[in-house]
Order: sequence, then structure tokens, then C-alpha cells
Amino acid sequence: MGPEFAAIWIAWLLAGGSPGPATMGIAGTAMSAGRASALAFALGILAGSASWGIAAAVGLSAIMLAHVWVFEIVRYAGVAYLAWLAFKALKSAWHGGDTPVGTPFSGSARNLFLKGAAIHITNPKAILSWGSIYAIALPADAQPAAIFQCFAYLYAGSILIFIGYALLFSSARVVTAYRRARRWFELAFAGFFGFASYKILTARLQ
Repeated sequence: MGPEFAAIWIAWLLAGGSPGPATMGIAGTAMSAGRASALAFALGILAGSASWGIAAAVGLSAIMLAHVWVFEIVRYAGVAYLAWLAFKALKSAWHGGDTPVGTPFSGSARNLFLKGAAIHITNPKAILSWGSIYAIALPADAQPAAIFQCFAYLYAGSILIFIGYALLFSSARVVTAYRRARRWFELAFAGFFGFASYKILTARLQ
């Protein structure tokens, strides 16, 4: 992997660290439920990301593009899930501090892991993102070893981003700020999840 791939890797980090359903979900979970819960949720997101990354590596992104109905089923499941998250966050913001924290990512470590995985599994754009990166970073005749080496580098970047979010947003200073302005945070989460739902709904394959 040369300098060109380093630039791609940095772009991958920037894209992964930008506000979105995964990063905002981790941040909300960290601030409302603590570090252990955020790490469990982040591991679920990483599992979902790995599933799409491996699927793209073995060519399933091409299959989804060839059979659009598969993409559509996953797409509408993702739209419904993110819209529900937006509703939950908006409901919490509306009720204010008299109700439990409204971010839906709470519960046992197992449940948090599954909810994190659902964020990525229900986003069909993820597999297309992985496939696009492979197409840019690798030659057309790339061998399986090179493809999975590329996957390993990109996935390491995802680990840095998602675990980093869990650690950063569970710090005492950030949690204190969240408690003081929880309603505004919840409104922001509702906006992010709602916008993500809209973007997936209006996504085009070409």
C-alpha cells in the first residue's frame, strides 16, 4: 500500500468520523449510558461494518446492483429504523429532563451490540461505499490477499474512529455538558437520524 492508499485511508477516516447515524449513536450512548455501553454499541457497529466490507470483497455489492430488489428491501428497512430513532430522540427532547434519556441505545451489552449492528446492516449504502473504495484502491485483477489486506487497513481505521468516539464522549467533561443541554443534544440526534433516513430513502444506485 503506497502513498495513494494513505490518502484514501485518511479520506476513509474523515468520512467515518463525520456526523452520521453510527457516530451520533455512539456519542449519544456514551453520554447517556456510559463508556461500557458505548463500547458494546460500537462493537456492534463494527460487526455490521465488517459484514458489509467482507460482502463487498467477495462481490456481493455487484449482486445487489444486479438485483435491485435486494438493495430496495434493505434500503427501506434502514429508512424505517432510522426514522424510528429520530422519533425516539425527538420524543425525548419534547419531554425534557423529566423522562429517561431518550436515545434508544440502552439495555444489556448484548442488546446494545445488536442495535449497533442494526445501524450498519440496515444501511445498504455501506456495501456500496466499501465496493467503491475497493474499486479505487485496487487494480481490476487484484488477488484475494490484496483485497483483504485493503479491508484490514480500512477496518482498522473504522476501529479507531468508532472506539475513539466511545472513549471521547464518555469522558466526565462531555457527560456533564450533555446533562446540562440534553434537550439540545436530543434534537441534534433527531435531526441526524431523520436526515440519514431521508438520504437513504432518496439514494440512487447510479
